[in-house]
Amino acid sequence: MNDNLPLGPATGIGSLPGHDAREAAKTVTGSFEDFPHLPELPARGPGADMIGRTAGMLVELYARVEPSGWRIGDRPGRDTKRARSWLGQDLDALEEFTQEYQGPLKVQAVGPWTLAAGLELRNGEAALSDPGACRDLAASLAEGLRLHLAEVRRRVPGARLVLQLDEPSLTAVLRGQVRTASGYRTHRAVDRQIVEATLRDVVGVHDGGPVVVHSCAPDVPFALLRRTGVAAISFDFSLLTERDDEAIGEAVESGTRLLAGVVPGTDGPLSDPAGSVMGVRTLWRRLGLRPGLLPEAVTITPACGLAGASPQYARKAYAHCVRAARSLADNPE
Repeated sequence: MNDNLPLGPATGIGSLPGHDAREAAKTVTGSFEDFPHLPELPARGPGADMIGRTAGMLVELYARVEPSGWRIGDRPGRDTKRARSWLGQDLDALEEFTQEYQGPLKVQAVGPWTLAAGLELRNGEAALSDPGACRDLAASLAEGLRLHLAEVRRRVPGARLVLQLDEPSLTAVLRGQVRTASGYRTHRAVDRQIVEATLRDVVGVHDGGPVVVHSCAPDVPFALLRRTGVAAISFDFSLLTERDDEAIGEAVESGTRLLAGVVPGTDGPLSDPAGSVMGVRTLWRRLGLRPGLLPEAVTITPACGLAGASPQYARKAYAHCVRAARSLADNPE
Protein backbone atom coordinates (compact mmCIF):
# COMPACT_ATOMS: atom_id res chain seq x y z
CA MET A 1 0.00 0.00 0.00
CA ASN A 2 1.21 3.46 -0.85
CA ASP A 3 0.30 5.80 2.01
CA ASN A 4 1.59 9.02 0.50
CA LEU A 5 -0.86 9.01 -2.38
CA PRO A 6 -4.01 10.82 -1.25
CA LEU A 7 -7.24 9.90 -2.98
CA GLY A 8 -9.67 12.68 -3.84
CA PRO A 9 -12.59 13.75 -1.61
CA ALA A 10 -15.29 12.29 -3.91
CA THR A 11 -15.58 10.01 -6.95
CA GLY A 12 -17.96 7.66 -8.75
CA ILE A 13 -18.10 3.87 -8.59
CA GLY A 14 -17.83 3.20 -12.34
CA SER A 15 -21.03 2.64 -14.27
CA LEU A 16 -23.22 5.37 -15.75
CA PRO A 17 -26.43 5.32 -17.83
CA GLY A 18 -26.43 5.85 -21.59
CA HIS A 19 -24.33 4.86 -24.60
CA ASP A 20 -22.17 7.91 -25.33
CA ALA A 21 -18.54 7.51 -24.18
CA ARG A 22 -17.68 11.20 -24.73
CA GLU A 23 -20.73 12.39 -22.77
CA ALA A 24 -19.84 10.03 -19.91
CA ALA A 25 -16.18 11.14 -19.83
CA LYS A 26 -17.29 14.77 -19.87
CA THR A 27 -19.68 14.15 -16.94
CA VAL A 28 -17.04 12.37 -14.87
CA THR A 29 -14.19 14.82 -15.46
CA GLY A 30 -16.49 17.82 -15.04
CA SER A 31 -17.91 16.48 -11.77
CA PHE A 32 -14.78 15.10 -10.11
CA GLU A 33 -11.97 17.51 -10.88
CA ASP A 34 -9.81 15.96 -8.12
CA PHE A 35 -10.56 12.26 -8.62
CA PRO A 36 -12.14 11.27 -11.97
CA HIS A 37 -12.69 7.66 -13.03
CA LEU A 38 -12.98 5.72 -16.27
CA PRO A 39 -16.74 5.46 -17.01
CA GLU A 40 -18.47 2.16 -17.82
CA LEU A 41 -21.65 2.12 -19.93
CA PRO A 42 -23.31 -1.32 -19.57
CA ALA A 43 -26.48 -0.19 -21.42
CA ARG A 44 -24.54 -0.72 -24.66
CA GLY A 45 -25.02 -4.47 -24.20
CA PRO A 46 -22.87 -7.61 -23.80
CA GLY A 47 -19.21 -6.67 -23.63
CA ALA A 48 -19.95 -3.37 -21.92
CA ASP A 49 -21.39 -5.19 -18.88
CA MET A 50 -19.19 -5.72 -15.83
CA ILE A 51 -18.21 -9.37 -16.47
CA GLY A 52 -17.88 -8.99 -20.26
CA ARG A 53 -15.74 -5.86 -20.03
CA THR A 54 -13.24 -7.55 -17.73
CA ALA A 55 -13.37 -10.81 -19.73
CA GLY A 56 -12.17 -8.71 -22.69
CA MET A 57 -9.05 -7.76 -20.68
CA LEU A 58 -8.00 -11.35 -19.98
CA VAL A 59 -4.75 -12.63 -21.49
CA GLU A 60 -4.83 -16.01 -23.32
CA LEU A 61 -8.35 -16.68 -22.01
CA TYR A 62 -11.41 -15.73 -24.03
CA ALA A 63 -15.13 -15.64 -23.31
CA ARG A 64 -18.28 -15.54 -25.39
CA VAL A 65 -21.92 -14.85 -24.61
CA GLU A 66 -24.23 -17.86 -24.22
CA PRO A 67 -27.94 -17.68 -23.27
CA SER A 68 -26.89 -18.42 -19.66
CA GLY A 69 -24.15 -15.76 -19.53
CA TRP A 70 -20.44 -15.43 -20.30
CA ARG A 71 -18.60 -18.68 -21.00
CA ILE A 72 -14.88 -19.32 -21.45
CA GLY A 73 -14.07 -20.36 -25.04
CA ASP A 74 -11.05 -21.33 -27.14
CA ARG A 75 -10.37 -18.18 -29.12
CA PRO A 76 -11.36 -14.52 -29.30
CA GLY A 77 -14.73 -14.18 -31.02
CA ARG A 78 -16.92 -11.21 -31.80
CA ASP A 79 -17.95 -10.78 -28.13
CA THR A 80 -14.31 -10.36 -27.05
CA LYS A 81 -13.69 -7.96 -29.95
CA ARG A 82 -16.77 -5.93 -29.02
CA ALA A 83 -15.70 -5.69 -25.36
CA ARG A 84 -12.22 -4.52 -26.37
CA SER A 85 -13.61 -2.04 -28.89
CA TRP A 86 -15.87 -0.40 -26.32
CA LEU A 87 -13.08 -0.21 -23.76
CA GLY A 88 -10.93 1.45 -26.44
CA GLN A 89 -13.68 4.02 -27.14
CA ASP A 90 -13.98 4.75 -23.42
CA LEU A 91 -10.22 5.25 -23.14
CA ASP A 92 -10.22 7.55 -26.20
CA ALA A 93 -12.92 9.71 -24.59
CA LEU A 94 -11.18 9.76 -21.20
CA GLU A 95 -7.88 10.74 -22.84
CA GLU A 96 -9.61 13.61 -24.62
CA PHE A 97 -11.04 15.05 -21.40
CA THR A 98 -7.95 14.51 -19.19
CA GLN A 99 -5.37 16.46 -21.20
CA GLU A 100 -2.78 17.91 -18.77
CA TYR A 101 -4.58 16.22 -15.83
CA GLN A 102 -2.41 15.48 -12.82
CA GLY A 103 -3.80 13.66 -9.82
CA PRO A 104 -5.52 10.40 -8.91
CA LEU A 105 -7.49 8.66 -11.68
CA LYS A 106 -9.48 5.47 -11.00
CA VAL A 107 -9.99 2.54 -13.37
CA GLN A 108 -12.24 -0.41 -12.53
CA ALA A 109 -12.25 -4.14 -13.30
CA VAL A 110 -14.00 -7.15 -11.82
CA GLY A 111 -11.95 -8.88 -9.13
CA PRO A 112 -10.87 -12.54 -9.37
CA TRP A 113 -13.62 -14.04 -7.19
CA THR A 114 -16.60 -12.26 -8.70
CA LEU A 115 -15.13 -13.14 -12.11
CA ALA A 116 -14.85 -16.82 -11.08
CA ALA A 117 -18.47 -16.73 -9.88
CA GLY A 118 -19.69 -14.97 -13.05
CA LEU A 119 -17.79 -16.77 -15.83
CA GLU A 120 -18.85 -20.27 -16.90
CA LEU A 121 -16.57 -23.15 -17.87
CA ARG A 122 -17.30 -25.19 -21.01
CA ASN A 123 -19.59 -27.50 -18.95
CA GLY A 124 -21.80 -24.54 -17.98
CA GLU A 125 -20.74 -24.46 -14.32
CA ALA A 126 -19.08 -21.38 -12.83
CA ALA A 127 -15.28 -21.30 -12.93
CA LEU A 128 -15.63 -21.13 -9.14
CA SER A 129 -16.36 -24.89 -9.17
CA ASP A 130 -12.79 -25.71 -10.31
CA PRO A 131 -9.81 -24.58 -8.18
CA GLY A 132 -7.43 -24.91 -11.18
CA ALA A 133 -9.71 -22.74 -13.32
CA CYS A 134 -9.81 -20.14 -10.52
CA ARG A 135 -6.00 -20.04 -10.47
CA ASP A 136 -5.76 -19.71 -14.26
CA LEU A 137 -8.39 -16.99 -14.29
CA ALA A 138 -6.66 -14.97 -11.57
CA ALA A 139 -3.30 -15.23 -13.38
CA SER A 140 -4.87 -14.17 -16.70
CA LEU A 141 -6.66 -11.28 -14.99
CA ALA A 142 -3.45 -10.12 -13.29
CA GLU A 143 -1.62 -10.03 -16.64
CA GLY A 144 -4.54 -8.27 -18.34
CA LEU A 145 -4.69 -5.63 -15.61
CA ARG A 146 -0.96 -5.02 -15.91
CA LEU A 147 -1.41 -4.28 -19.62
CA HIS A 148 -4.54 -2.17 -19.02
CA LEU A 149 -2.81 0.00 -16.41
CA ALA A 150 0.16 0.50 -18.75
CA GLU A 151 -2.23 1.60 -21.52
CA VAL A 152 -4.02 4.12 -19.29
CA ARG A 153 -0.67 5.41 -18.06
CA ARG A 154 0.42 5.97 -21.65
CA ARG A 155 -2.78 7.88 -22.47
CA VAL A 156 -2.95 10.00 -19.28
CA PRO A 157 0.71 10.31 -18.29
CA GLY A 158 0.13 12.87 -15.52
CA ALA A 159 -2.35 10.66 -13.65
CA ARG A 160 -1.58 8.61 -10.55
CA LEU A 161 -3.61 5.49 -11.24
CA VAL A 162 -5.92 3.93 -8.68
CA LEU A 163 -7.12 0.39 -9.50
CA GLN A 164 -10.59 -0.61 -8.28
CA LEU A 165 -11.47 -4.31 -8.15
CA ASP A 166 -15.24 -4.89 -8.12
CA GLU A 167 -16.05 -7.84 -5.85
CA PRO A 168 -19.84 -7.87 -5.22
CA SER A 169 -19.85 -11.72 -5.06
CA LEU A 170 -16.97 -11.97 -2.58
CA THR A 171 -19.13 -12.56 0.51
CA ALA A 172 -21.22 -15.18 -1.34
CA VAL A 173 -17.99 -16.96 -2.42
CA LEU A 174 -16.73 -17.02 1.18
CA ARG A 175 -20.07 -18.33 2.50
CA GLY A 176 -20.82 -20.91 -0.18
CA GLN A 177 -23.86 -19.01 -1.47
CA VAL A 178 -23.06 -18.93 -5.22
CA ARG A 179 -25.66 -21.10 -7.01
CA THR A 180 -24.77 -23.93 -9.38
CA ALA A 181 -26.03 -23.93 -12.98
CA SER A 182 -29.12 -25.98 -11.99
CA GLY A 183 -29.99 -23.42 -9.32
CA TYR A 184 -30.76 -26.22 -6.85
CA ARG A 185 -27.40 -26.32 -5.10
CA THR A 186 -24.63 -23.90 -4.21
CA HIS A 187 -20.89 -24.16 -4.81
CA ARG A 188 -18.96 -24.94 -1.66
CA ALA A 189 -17.35 -22.04 0.18
CA VAL A 190 -13.77 -21.26 -0.88
CA ASP A 191 -11.18 -21.39 1.90
CA ARG A 192 -10.60 -17.89 3.28
CA GLN A 193 -6.82 -18.21 3.02
CA ILE A 194 -7.07 -19.08 -0.69
CA VAL A 195 -9.44 -16.15 -1.27
CA GLU A 196 -7.06 -13.82 0.55
CA ALA A 197 -3.91 -15.09 -1.20
CA THR A 198 -5.49 -14.80 -4.66
CA LEU A 199 -6.68 -11.26 -3.97
CA ARG A 200 -3.25 -10.32 -2.63
CA ASP A 201 -1.65 -11.56 -5.88
CA VAL A 202 -4.03 -9.51 -8.05
CA VAL A 203 -3.68 -6.44 -5.80
CA GLY A 204 0.11 -6.77 -6.21
CA VAL A 205 -0.21 -6.14 -9.96
CA HIS A 206 -0.51 -2.39 -9.32
CA ASP A 207 2.98 -2.21 -7.96
CA GLY A 208 3.29 0.73 -5.57
CA GLY A 209 -0.10 2.16 -6.57
CA PRO A 210 -3.28 2.14 -4.51
CA VAL A 211 -5.92 -0.55 -5.01
CA VAL A 212 -9.55 -0.22 -3.91
CA VAL A 213 -11.85 -3.21 -3.51
CA HIS A 214 -15.51 -2.34 -4.06
CA SER A 215 -18.59 -4.29 -2.99
CA CYS A 216 -22.10 -2.97 -2.59
CA ALA A 217 -23.27 -6.29 -1.08
CA PRO A 218 -23.97 -6.66 2.66
CA ASP A 219 -21.29 -7.97 5.05
CA VAL A 220 -18.16 -6.75 3.30
CA PRO A 221 -15.20 -8.72 4.78
CA PHE A 222 -13.26 -5.63 5.92
CA ALA A 223 -10.60 -7.49 7.95
CA LEU A 224 -9.81 -9.95 5.14
CA LEU A 225 -9.54 -7.15 2.57
CA ARG A 226 -7.27 -5.12 4.83
CA ARG A 227 -4.88 -8.09 5.06
CA THR A 228 -4.61 -8.24 1.24
CA GLY A 229 -2.85 -4.87 1.26
CA VAL A 230 -5.57 -2.75 -0.36
CA ALA A 231 -5.34 1.01 0.12
CA ALA A 232 -9.11 1.48 0.36
CA ILE A 233 -12.43 -0.36 0.66
CA SER A 234 -15.53 0.89 -1.15
CA PHE A 235 -19.01 -0.07 0.12
CA ASP A 236 -22.69 0.87 0.38
CA PHE A 237 -22.82 2.80 3.65
CA SER A 238 -26.53 2.01 4.21
CA LEU A 239 -25.74 -1.73 4.53
CA LEU A 240 -23.33 -1.32 7.47
CA THR A 241 -24.39 -2.70 10.84
CA GLU A 242 -22.82 -2.22 14.26
CA ARG A 243 -21.25 -5.67 13.75
CA ASP A 244 -18.93 -3.97 11.25
CA ASP A 245 -17.77 -1.29 13.73
CA GLU A 246 -14.70 -3.05 15.08
CA ALA A 247 -13.39 -4.08 11.62
CA ILE A 248 -13.95 -0.55 10.26
CA GLY A 249 -12.23 1.05 13.24
CA GLU A 250 -9.22 -1.25 12.79
CA ALA A 251 -9.13 -0.51 9.05
CA VAL A 252 -9.12 3.26 9.57
CA GLU A 253 -6.48 3.07 12.30
CA SER A 254 -4.23 0.97 10.04
CA GLY A 255 -4.46 3.64 7.30
CA THR A 256 -7.04 1.99 5.02
CA ARG A 257 -9.22 4.62 3.34
CA LEU A 258 -13.00 4.22 3.17
CA LEU A 259 -14.97 4.99 0.02
CA ALA A 260 -18.32 5.54 1.68
CA GLY A 261 -21.31 5.09 -0.64
CA VAL A 262 -23.81 7.50 0.88
CA VAL A 263 -25.68 8.84 -2.20
CA PRO A 264 -28.43 6.52 -3.54
CA GLY A 265 -27.58 4.80 -6.84
CA THR A 266 -31.05 5.14 -8.40
CA ASP A 267 -33.35 8.10 -8.97
CA GLY A 268 -34.93 9.60 -5.90
CA PRO A 269 -34.90 12.74 -3.78
CA LEU A 270 -31.48 13.76 -2.43
CA SER A 271 -31.17 15.12 1.10
CA ASP A 272 -29.01 18.15 1.81
CA PRO A 273 -25.26 17.36 1.50
CA ALA A 274 -24.69 17.56 5.28
CA GLY A 275 -27.55 15.10 5.81
CA SER A 276 -25.95 12.62 3.40
CA VAL A 277 -22.80 12.40 5.52
CA MET A 278 -24.51 12.52 8.93
CA GLY A 279 -24.20 8.72 9.23
CA VAL A 280 -20.46 8.93 8.59
CA ARG A 281 -20.06 11.49 11.39
CA THR A 282 -22.18 9.31 13.70
CA LEU A 283 -20.04 6.25 12.93
CA TRP A 284 -16.90 8.27 13.64
CA ARG A 285 -18.22 9.32 17.06
CA ARG A 286 -19.28 5.76 17.84
CA LEU A 287 -15.78 4.49 17.02
CA GLY A 288 -14.15 7.26 19.07
CA LEU A 289 -12.07 8.39 16.08
CA ARG A 290 -10.66 11.90 15.76
CA PRO A 291 -13.06 14.11 13.73
CA GLY A 292 -10.12 15.83 11.99
CA LEU A 293 -9.21 12.45 10.47
CA LEU A 294 -12.49 12.27 8.51
CA PRO A 295 -11.48 14.07 5.30
CA GLU A 296 -8.15 12.21 5.27
CA ALA A 297 -9.82 8.82 5.71
CA VAL A 298 -13.08 9.04 3.74
CA THR A 299 -13.94 9.55 0.05
CA ILE A 300 -17.64 10.09 -0.71
CA THR A 301 -19.25 8.07 -3.53
CA PRO A 302 -22.67 6.90 -4.70
CA ALA A 303 -23.86 3.71 -2.94
CA CYS A 304 -23.22 1.69 -6.09
CA GLY A 305 -22.83 2.13 -9.85
CA LEU A 306 -25.35 4.44 -11.54
CA ALA A 307 -26.21 2.26 -14.57
CA GLY A 308 -29.83 2.05 -13.41
CA ALA A 309 -30.25 5.80 -12.92
CA SER A 310 -31.43 8.44 -15.37
CA PRO A 311 -28.69 10.61 -16.95
CA GLN A 312 -30.09 13.69 -15.14
CA TYR A 313 -30.02 11.93 -11.76
CA ALA A 314 -26.49 10.58 -12.38
CA ARG A 315 -25.18 14.12 -12.92
CA LYS A 316 -27.04 15.35 -9.82
CA ALA A 317 -25.73 12.44 -7.74
CA TYR A 318 -22.13 13.19 -8.74
CA ALA A 319 -22.51 16.89 -7.88
CA HIS A 320 -24.10 15.87 -4.58
CA CYS A 321 -21.12 13.61 -3.72
CA VAL A 322 -18.77 16.56 -4.21
CA ARG A 323 -20.89 18.85 -2.00
CA ALA A 324 -21.28 16.16 0.68
CA ALA A 325 -17.48 15.65 0.77
CA ARG A 326 -17.01 19.39 1.13
CA SER A 327 -19.48 19.43 4.03
CA LEU A 328 -17.48 16.66 5.74
CA ALA A 329 -14.21 18.54 5.28
CA ASP A 330 -15.64 21.91 6.41
CA ASN A 331 -17.41 20.51 9.44
CA PRO A 332 -16.04 17.14 10.54
CA GLU A 333 -17.69 17.48 13.96
